[in-house]
Amino acid sequence: MSIHLVGGGWAAENATESDAVVYGPFLAEAALRATAAGRDEPRLAVIVVRDADGADHAAKLVAAIGAAGPVDPHLTVLGLTDEAALLAVADVDGIVIGGGLTPAYLTALTPIAGEIRRQVAAGIPYLGYSAGAMIAAERAVLGGWQIGGVPVSPQDASEGLDEITIENGIGLLDVTVDVHAAQWGTLSRMVAATEAGLIRGGLAVDEGTVLIVGQGTLGVAGTGSVWTVSESEGGVLVSTFGS
Repeated sequence: MSIHLVGGGWAAENATESDAVVYGPFLAEAALRATAAGRDEPRLAVIVVRDADGADHAAKLVAAIGAAGPVDPHLTVLGLTDEAALLAVADVDGIVIGGGLTPAYLTALTPIAGEIRRQVAAGIPYLGYSAGAMIAAERAVLGGWQIGGVPVSPQDASEGLDEITIENGIGLLDVTVDVHAAQWGTLSRMVAATEAGLIRGGLAVDEGTVLIVGQGTLGVAGTGSVWTVSESEGGVLVSTFGS
């Protein structure tokens, strides 16, 4: 199994080559599952939780993944207060969770989190884009820009929350994840949360970049970096690794 965590962002118009780099490894895994199931194209569960632009966001995700090869998307577009049903991930070769308000995604996916974990453990690849990457963790950052009322990151990336909020995610990996790291300044949120003891470090992914978590391995592809934040004696240690 592999878990593919994309830090958000869209490639420039018609930038199929960069999309293929980011989404290609996920699609290759899904294609292997499709072949084993006797399908010509990988059937992907694509779940999007948005306000008014859900169909457009889903179309962008499908187009980005499709830059790496043909796909058969099985779309589920939900409103901000809706919950996903098991049918959304039934009989698929890969699971794709989109971006938007992270708290809404966690609410929507919690009812089927156990089934997603079961499928990923059975070898179905998972791709989380932005919010979909953040909720994949056991302890997920849902948003926020303050600790104790003190600003620690840009308010624009707060997801509508003031205090940094950590809750149980869907539990695919044991490390906390943040996204849009270099572009939105969310790295400082992870640093501050670690220093405050809210989390025990984590990984922050840049836009246009995917972190691939496999069986005991980590890989990175795309144009940016993955930032590692860890507890250190007397403070917090920050480092990067790229593709």
